[in-house]
Amino acid sequence: MAAAAGDVCGAVPGGRGGAGAAAEARFISSAKGKGLFATKNICKGETVFVERPVVSSQFLWNALYNYRACDHCLRALETAEENAQRLLGKSSLVLPYPEQCSIRKDLHQQCPQCQVTYCSAECRQAAWEQYHQVLCLGPSRDDPTHPLNKLQEAWRNMHYPPETSSIMLMARMVATVKQAKDKEWWIKAFSQFCSKTANEEEEIVHKLLGDKFKGQLELLRLLFTEALYDEHLSRWFTPEGFRSLFALVGTNGQGIGTSSLSQWVHACDALDLPMLQREELDAFIDQLYKDIEKESGEFLNCEGSGLYVLQSCCNHSCIPNAETSFPENNFLLHLTALEDIEAGEEICISYLDCCQRERSRHSRNKILRENYLFTCSCPKCLAQADDADVTSDEEEEGEGETDDAELEDEMTDV
Repeated sequence: MAAAAGDVCGAVPGGRGGAGAAAEARFISSAKGKGLFATKNICKGETVFVERPVVSSQFLWNALYNYRACDHCLRALETAEENAQRLLGKSSLVLPYPEQCSIRKDLHQQCPQCQVTYCSAECRQAAWEQYHQVLCLGPSRDDPTHPLNKLQEAWRNMHYPPETSSIMLMARMVATVKQAKDKEWWIKAFSQFCSKTANEEEEIVHKLLGDKFKGQLELLRLLFTEALYDEHLSRWFTPEGFRSLFALVGTNGQGIGTSSLSQWVHACDALDLPMLQREELDAFIDQLYKDIEKESGEFLNCEGSGLYVLQSCCNHSCIPNAETSFPENNFLLHLTALEDIEAGEEICISYLDCCQRERSRHSRNKILRENYLFTCSCPKCLAQADDADVTSDEEEEGEGETDDAELEDEMTDV
């Protein structure tokens, strides 16, 4: 969602491209907030920018189910073969062309205090310098009475898969400010993300926690305060401030998906093979995915969410001219042009997946209102404004089952 008016959208620390030469955030209106606009002509297929999140975290259930990811950048830690073996429940599986797997286990490191795992010394150091000194559980990692463990357990008991957010994203925001020398810089960085009215915030919390959200939100606030209270952020721990922080994460959190198996498949696709070997490899991969779907369903990726300053400025369109992806198997977000974009043109992504975008205007806006609290006015919706507000029987049959799962699949596409 676009950031609120009056905020400053800047480059993320360490990001590649930052505000860059290709795009910049501009204020549109008080109702719509900001948008992202091209500052030069961009060709179809061109990377508009690559962005590092201000903060990110793996989903708690995803981690509990042994989707092993770097605790900082979410890079998948399993080899492609290990990934496929776990998803299939078949330890004897052997993947061809194992050299196409990019996972470097020799580079993996653990925190010496709490043993969380990182993909590299660089990630371990980056986490330690930004937030991990506050969040490191040390020998209390498996102690259910530790305040942070109580907070995580409470969250898991409230927010079940398919996951769309994590209380630990909020915890890392607090820990980042607590560790920072320049606390005001980080508070300003987090304030760049859009804010909502009190009623809208309640709707977002209701969406994430369900019908008992008011009591659950207060329990989370008390546990959050016990684990992380900081005087510099005292407003975030009040009932109103915590609700606003919760809604900020629920509104702006961008899903992240990583997969060593997916990376191996892409590498195999690029191999220059004789026709017979290509056909055999393609058939093997097709059958592998069919078998995995039968065994594990659609939950294939290491999944989490992050806050991205530039990406959060991208508004929705049902005919998007750009899309996000995570081709580096970590939290680096790539925004890629889906068509030629002229200088001065707004860059829009879609909050809906491909199937949802083909539904009627009424159906599309029903999903957008329920999940993002707005009605779309993109060119496609305006052109269909006179269409009847009816939903086909086929759409009605699928809507109840697909909204959350399909949105999450779209968010974490790799």
